[in-house]
Amino acid sequence: MQRLKKFFSDVVREMRKVSWPKRGELTKYTATVLSTVVFVALFFEVVDLGISKLIRLILE
Repeated sequence: MQRLKKFFSDVVREMRKVSWPKRGELTKYTATVLSTVVFVALFFEVVDLGISKLIRLILE
């Protein structure tokens, strides 16, 4: 039980050392991640459609 208390005490101590992002930074990082995800999703959608059409042309 003592080891468990020490573990959580250490966790709390380390979490206080963390440099948390400010609101503006967090907004910027979130926008970057979301725009990247949308771009990659659209890219793979276009690639998938292109490959599908190519396969349909070959099989017809």
